[in-house]
Amino acid sequence: MSNAKANKDWVRLAQQPGKIERIEAYFSGHGYEPHRHDTYAIGRTLSGVQSFHYRGSKQHSLPGGTMVLHPDEIHDGEAGTNDGFQYRMLYIDPALIQKILGGKPLPFIPGGISSDPRLFAATEPLLKAPEESFDTLEEDDALYDLAHTLAVVGGQRFRRNRVDYQSAERAREYIHTEFIHNITLDTLSAVSGRDRWSLSRDFRALYGTSPYRYVTMRRLVYCRRLIQAGLSLAEAAAAAGFSDQSHMTRQFIKTLGMSPGRWQKFIKGHPA
Repeated sequence: MSNAKANKDWVRLAQQPGKIERIEAYFSGHGYEPHRHDTYAIGRTLSGVQSFHYRGSKQHSLPGGTMVLHPDEIHDGEAGTNDGFQYRMLYIDPALIQKILGGKPLPFIPGGISSDPRLFAATEPLLKAPEESFDTLEEDDALYDLAHTLAVVGGQRFRRNRVDYQSAERAREYIHTEFIHNITLDTLSAVSGRDRWSLSRDFRALYGTSPYRYVTMRRLVYCRRLIQAGLSLAEAAAAAGFSDQSHMTRQFIKTLGMSPGRWQKFIKGHPA
């Protein structure tokens, strides 16, 4: 590989502190020598062909798939074509997966690459660009979904557990009174008297959605009322507990299918 090519290579690290490490990188040719992590390495090739040796064979990751490299497995990395490759990767402590799954064997994905759409969807919320951020409850919510998806795709079976309705309801009522503030899963655990991952499981079973998405919906409902009452988008976002207007806009589009500005135009002339 020439020096000119090497100079094009780059790695960006996410600066936001959290439970996982996130990177995005581009390599024009050879990426890295054989090495191993004591974490899961879970990621996605954004462009090009990402080739690597893994468990005795050479694998080729393409856009649309999901890489899941098991902890302590030796692997390397290089471009599979002259176009280089760009990718994003998460590094997740297996102890965190264990806390979510409750002591089950670590999920294993044969070959280190999966085309399962469930796994692609479960990694989407966490595989953001390094400059993007998410709040603590959003990260916990996504990690819960990812751990269980890894287990299912890896072939594990789950038996139905009894749910604690009273604890989940205490958490739900707390969300209704405090959604404009920063709510974490640790806070909901303390309020409900239930451990954080059991509460997360029970909440989904009882209310059909996760704690994070439930909080987000309460904020969006409140935003819509404030906008309809005449507040600006920025004022409504701040009052509802979003970090800023762009954060509110992303959630608005994701949940309601249109931007808040477009929705505001529709309701003008029809005050609350």
